[in-house]
Amino acid sequence: MSRTPADGPFFHGTRADLRVGDLLTPGFRSNYRPDVVMNHVYFTALRDGAGLAAELAVELAGGGDPRVYEVEPTGPFEDDPNVTDKKFPGNPTRSYRSSAPLRVVGEVTDWTRLTPGALQLWRDRLSALRSGEIIN
Repeated sequence: MSRTPADGPFFHGTRADLRVGDLLTPGFRSNYRPDVVMNHVYFTALRDGAGLAAELAVELAGGGDPRVYEVEPTGPFEDDPNVTDKKFPGNPTRSYRSSAPLRVVGEVTDWTRLTPGALQLWRDRLSALRSGEIIN
């Protein structure tokens, strides 16, 4: 895994209640395909992109409201191959993944929430893609 030249800050969207200093690690079920255990932890340099991920994330036991956290990679990371070049040439979503943990450095509260209609459009789109492959 090679480090992509990318500037932070970086963000991770989830429904988990995290604290500063917590580590996000691979090895958990995908928020979008619960039958897949992820080998990487995903993040983005786009605050609202992390917000979208948080809103689309499956509500897990103990998790509730969508949350966005600023995170810092603790090791090398690469472009997310699930969106880079496969779906979008280059990396316009500024999405990345790492097999090393991400450290939570703070919670972000000023991200843009989707309208209920826009959120439903994303859920429908995601549902249609569920049969597709996740590059893990």
